[in-house]
Order: sequence, then C-alpha cells, then structure tokens
Amino acid sequence: MTSPELITITKQEYEAILLFKTEKTEAKTEIEYYKSEVEILKHQLAELKRIIFGTKSERYIAPDPAQLTLFEVPADENQECEQEEITYKRKKNQNKKQPLRMEIPAHLPRKTEVIEPENLPDGAKQIGVAVTEVLEYEPASIFVRRIERPKYITEQNDEATNIVIADLPSLPIPKGNAGEGLLAHILISKFVDHLPYYRQVQMFKRQNVNIPESTIGGWFNASCKLLEPLYEALKQMILSGDYLQADETPISVLTKDKPGATHKGYHWVYFDPVRRLVLFDYQKSRGREGPDEFLKNFSGRLQTDGYTAYNNLKNQKDIILLACMSHARRKFEHALDNHHVLASQAMEMFGILYDIERDARNENLSFDEIKELRRIKAKPVLEKMELWLKEQINLVLPQSAIGKAIAYTLRLWPRLIRYIENGKFCIDNNLIENSIRPIALGRKNYLFAGSHDAAQQAAIVYSLLATCKIKNVEPYTWLKKTLSVLPDYPANRLHELLPA
Repeated sequence: MTSPELITITKQEYEAILLFKTEKTEAKTEIEYYKSEVEILKHQLAELKRIIFGTKSERYIAPDPAQLTLFEVPADENQECEQEEITYKRKKNQNKKQPLRMEIPAHLPRKTEVIEPENLPDGAKQIGVAVTEVLEYEPASIFVRRIERPKYITEQNDEATNIVIADLPSLPIPKGNAGEGLLAHILISKFVDHLPYYRQVQMFKRQNVNIPESTIGGWFNASCKLLEPLYEALKQMILSGDYLQADETPISVLTKDKPGATHKGYHWVYFDPVRRLVLFDYQKSRGREGPDEFLKNFSGRLQTDGYTAYNNLKNQKDIILLACMSHARRKFEHALDNHHVLASQAMEMFGILYDIERDARNENLSFDEIKELRRIKAKPVLEKMELWLKEQINLVLPQSAIGKAIAYTLRLWPRLIRYIENGKFCIDNNLIENSIRPIALGRKNYLFAGSHDAAQQAAIVYSLLATCKIKNVEPYTWLKKTLSVLPDYPANRLHELLPA
C-alpha cells in the first residue's frame, strides 16, 4: 500500500486559498442578504398594489381541487379527443314575469289624492277604487318656533302690582336661538352623514336661510358642553365592566404650534362588547399616556392589537391582555403572494376557527355554551396551529412577509388563545374597528379638527352616536329628545338618557 503524496504549497498560496474561501463565504452571505431584500421589496410592492387596486375583503376561500380553473390547459394539447354530439330540447317561456317593485313601507304617512274621471254622467255608481302608491319626498324645512307667554295682572293697588307669566321652557343653549331639532340635525349631518359645516351652510342658503359657519361652530361648542356630563356617565359605565376592547385612530388637528401644518392627534376607542357601549377619548399622541390615564382604575380583560403601548400599563397588575385573531389572520392574508402554500395552510386553520364562531352566532348560544363549543372544536385547532407555527418559523426568511406573519402570531400566541376561556370574549377586535369607521369617513370630508378642544368635543359626539348605531337607535330622534330634557335632568340619573 502506497502512502498518499504530500503536496507542498507556499505561504502565499495558502493565504490565497484562505482569502478565496473567505470571499466565497461573504459572497454567499451577500446573496442571501439580497434575496431577503428582494422578498421585502416584492412584499412592499404587493401591498401598494393592494391599497390602490386590491379588494378590501380579507375572507379566504380554499380552492376546490376538483374545480377546474377558467384558463386551465390540458396536460397534452396534441392528444386527440373523441367528439360527441349533444342535442336537447327546451320549452320557450311565453309568459315573461313582470319585474317586482320595491314594497313601500307601511309605517310611512299617506297623503291621499283623489282623481275623479272627467264628464262623469249623473247616476254613475262607484264600484271600487284603483290605488297607486308612489314614494315622494319633500325637502326638510326650517321654521321658527315662536313661544308666546301672556302676562297677567292678578293684583294691582297703590302699593304693588303683581304680574304672572309662565316660565320659559329650558332651551339647549340658554339665551340662544337654536332649538334642539336644529342642533341635532347639524350634529347628525356632520358626525353621521359626514357633511362639514361649510356644506351645511350652503344647504341652508338654498332655503334662503343664512347661518354663518362661525355661528354653527358656536352652537356645536354649546351642545358639547351640554352633552359632556352624559359623556362622563358613559365613561363611568364602560369602566365599571370587566371586559373591554381598545384601539386608536389618528385625527389631524390645527394648532398654534404648527402654523401651516396639522398636528397628528389620536382618538383612543374603548368598546364594551357585552353591553355594547363605545367611548372615544382624544389624546395628543399615540403614547402610553392615553390608555394609562383612562384605564388607571379598570380591572379585567383588555383586548387589543399588537401595539406595544398596551404592554406596560401602570395598572398592569389588574389587567389581563387578549389579542385580536383578525390582525394575525391579516398578516397571513397579505403573505399569500409571498408564500402561497404556507399562507394558505394558515388561512384554512383561521377559517375553521371563524366557522366555529359563525355557528355560535347563528345558533344564538349562551356564553356557557360558546365556551363549551370552543373547548371541543376550537382548542384542538389552536393546538395544531401552534405546533405548525413553531415548525415553520425556522424554515422561512425572517424578513419575508410569511416570516413576519409567523413571528407576529407566535409573539402574541398566549393572548390570542385566551378568548376560549370565556364565552363572552370575542375572537377579534372587528366590532371596535367598525365603530372607528365613521371617523375614517369623516376625515375625508372635514379633513381636520380646529383645535385640541374641538377634537375632544368630537370624541363626545362620536361616543354617543356610535353607541346609538351599535344599539340600533335612530340617532336624530334620540339626540333631539336628549337635548330637550338634558338641561333639567337629575345628575344622578344621567345614565338613563344613554342610548338603549
């Protein structure tokens, strides 16, 4: 057996080999880095396309493997197929159905108009009536409510004269000339129908009524001052519960500190899903100070998204955090273009969880029944999903869309699965996001709040009207009645005026 031949190299050659290996390793690392960058840029491009052109729906329907796609091509295009002639007979429908008209609501008032035939001969007898109903509309009218209070002399002599006059009813704005109906209309038009004040001014002008925008602003301030005690009563009621959802949304505010620009403030929103109460709290920033102050006396469960401001609240010892399953699902829905296979697997598991929640709603189950249903059906899915997440986290690029989705979900996993502990807990924060939607629509119309005080006043109105919406209370009727009785209502019974 011969010994292997030894190869002798110089020091310069050895250093060259080491340098080559180092450069090769660095090149490989650089390639991996640029691959990761490409994945990030592709994801950002997909997100921009989604914002501009894409659908807003996050619902995912798993494809049916038995269903062919519209443009599916056979495996072998050259393969000859047997041709088969198919004939059938069809009966032609001679009687086409008339289109169904919308049924006119029975609760609407009827104004009857009788049209008699012309040249009706004497002695004609009526045998019936042909009735045609048509929906009509009359523009809203502004009128003057004139209150007259006669004065009476009940006693008159040389020493004194006794004059009697009825008390003036309490008005929403003392010594003001705007009634509760007009004030309610202005507030509903802006905060429900998203009509800025300057548009309302133009609408009033079409009825030959000139109301300056500054006057409407003054009426708004006075109305909010009247509604503020009711807002505080709503705040106390919300904080008295043991389960809240929280979220935040930006609002632009004009300030003296930024001439020519706007300050970015935030409306922090708190929602009680059990009693269906909503409250908006304005803060100048998105920092922890807002929820810290609001929740300082709260004790119970708080459901939020993954925003870190909720992690280290001063009252943390009395608060147990829940997370939003919808936010986690959204990460995977956005990752479908990045890694369709893994994202689809996750979306199918999310779909099963949401099917369970849909069944519970459709069957109108009690809280105890919902808890038991989740224990039997949802818990095994969550356990399977946790194992799947831990297996995949090391197989994907950390900076890719699918990598971020998995990491986000695992980070919040203990909070995400807490909803199965109690039937009154929601699987996500979608209800509170629906409450925020009017603010997003309003921002596109009135653009900004005139000051920090105006932003908080908007929070007062949004809180009360959002509670009306979620309780299916007609907002104008409620607000008009509330403004009429609020000036004389006992302070210890203000909760009775809340939308219910």
